[in-house]
Amino acid sequence: MPLGLTASEASTSPIQDGPVAPGVAPGFPDPSIIARMANVFFHLAPNQSLTPTADPGIPIAPPNPAFAPAPNVVTSVAPHTPANPMVGPPDLPPTTIPSIVPTPNLVAPQAPSPSSLPPGFSPPLPGASAGSAAPVDPPFALGETAQLVPAAHRANPYDSAASAGAGAETSYFLSEATLLAPSAQPVAAPAIPQAPPAIPIAPHAVLAPQSGATAEAPAGAPASAPAAQKAPAASYNFLELDLRPLAAPARGAAGFPLDPEAIKRDFPILQERVNGGKKLIWLDNAATTQKPLAVIERISDFYKHENSNIHRAAHALAARATDAYEAAREKTRRFLNAPSVRDIIFVRGATEGINFVAQSWGRANVKEGDEILVSHLEHHANIVPWQQLCAQTGAKLRVAPVDDSGQIILEAYEKLLGPKTKIVAVTQVSNALGTVTPVTEMTALAHQHGICVLVDGAQAVSHMPIDVQAIGCDFYVFSGHKVFGPTGIGAVYGRDSVLAQTPPWQGGGNMIADVTFEKTVFQGPPERFEAGTGNIADAVGLGAAIDYVESLGMANIAAYEHGLLEYATAKMLAVPRLKLIGTAREKASVLSFVIEGKETVEIGKALDAEGIAVRSGHHCAQPILRRFGLEATVRPSLAFYNTCEDVDALVDVLFKLQGRN
Repeated sequence: MPLGLTASEASTSPIQDGPVAPGVAPGFPDPSIIARMANVFFHLAPNQSLTPTADPGIPIAPPNPAFAPAPNVVTSVAPHTPANPMVGPPDLPPTTIPSIVPTPNLVAPQAPSPSSLPPGFSPPLPGASAGSAAPVDPPFALGETAQLVPAAHRANPYDSAASAGAGAETSYFLSEATLLAPSAQPVAAPAIPQAPPAIPIAPHAVLAPQSGATAEAPAGAPASAPAAQKAPAASYNFLELDLRPLAAPARGAAGFPLDPEAIKRDFPILQERVNGGKKLIWLDNAATTQKPLAVIERISDFYKHENSNIHRAAHALAARATDAYEAAREKTRRFLNAPSVRDIIFVRGATEGINFVAQSWGRANVKEGDEILVSHLEHHANIVPWQQLCAQTGAKLRVAPVDDSGQIILEAYEKLLGPKTKIVAVTQVSNALGTVTPVTEMTALAHQHGICVLVDGAQAVSHMPIDVQAIGCDFYVFSGHKVFGPTGIGAVYGRDSVLAQTPPWQGGGNMIADVTFEKTVFQGPPERFEAGTGNIADAVGLGAAIDYVESLGMANIAAYEHGLLEYATAKMLAVPRLKLIGTAREKASVLSFVIEGKETVEIGKALDAEGIAVRSGHHCAQPILRRFGLEATVRPSLAFYNTCEDVDALVDVLFKLQGRN
């Protein structure tokens, strides 16, 4: 607009919309039919005037305090003494648990011979689900490892006396009695469960995840079986869904949905040799996934043939770059089943996505006395931004507890919802335990109270089909590097009605409709939230990664990884003194463990010496590990290019580490 145009003139001038290009046809599973998207975001010429808008913009002078920069908690706030005191201790205290051992319930891909299985393990028929097996005596007491935990973290968070001492208004957790008991009377701590008889469950006997749904007892269960031995009221285990392909995919090995050896050839780095010629075995997929050649070449081609800034200028390369960038947005929309491309915002990753929601939507909607609800399973990236928001606003952080298997206690979660709760932020898959949470039901429960819901899908997008409309969440975030794409790129899905009322987080170019020294008029979503030059090439690379996994089929990936997870679980349970951490029935491809008498770093180094890459440490999820009395675990994590042979190599090293071949 002309420099001398006043605010009143700007607010009464008409706008001329640019040309709108047709959308890209889904074209799945053949990426070749995806239409080349037109450049729909060229800026108007300087002499084109602007339209009236319902949003008058944010005054630039004087600044609006609601959009002032967040305080620097490092320099302006003393450690553990925020301007508005945090709720509860700096970390969540642990408890110790009885031994809970999951039992494989599906045939493994490339099924091994009976002689290679642990003693007493007999795999069921393909597609069968044997339910839970009897727990066995623990190989060692977790209390021994718990001596490494700081004393400040050893209290039981559900201890009603401790909660009373801290004050109900200043504790992360309500007491267990408050959350779970039907009356105000404290409830006794549950005894260590005895071994229940295994009960067969019909394959794929899954009810829709509706609140209050009930399930019939499994076939063969006695009529008087205790509640603990009956099928759950509703199952949210994506592994139990009928994910087998309707038709064998082109790459499929006979009897199984995918051929991992063929897939490995698509990943150049998996041909790498390390540590004196050892073949690389990548079992650190929860930290980052490797990249197929299709992604590597697509990024290279962008820099060779399309590199330009986007949404500006009318030259050929700007059009190519804009088309490629917006095509990636459409692929992301399709991947998440979002209603519109305008619901998809590109960010650096899930961490930036959560910070964006906390600092844009959160600061506009959360005030002193409000509550923010997370779960005990969360990655630090879904804890720290909310703690910072609490420090800035005076809100309180509440934490939904988990049971001894690592699954969220839905009854306790529901009791924490109320009129003070403004947002629920919960992971779909735990990066430390692999727990798959019932996000659809949790979202529905929150919406009954008018509460906004954010789902952290960083660990889910590579393992299962995602449908944000079915989940019903208001925000969904994920990182590209967790789904075989580049680092430094990710996306936020936001419900259109929520994004329309969300102020921008950052200011700059590309996100404005008009700027004067008196005020700024912002564009609508998603441009409003993408200030400056974005990570264009890696957004294009993310689109290529989505094309790749969709060519395999997310349902095929889920089915294959399920079998591999069950095989790995069976093999690892045969290792003496090994303890699996996280045994929820609903679980994805994570196998956290500790071994009595062995430091996690020692185990990690022994595996690395044989070319096996795993993660050792707290996995940026200290609160949930401390819930189990630990400071660190070893975490192998699986992907569709892993094989039973990879698992065998891991287990062989664990046996040798203890002097047993």
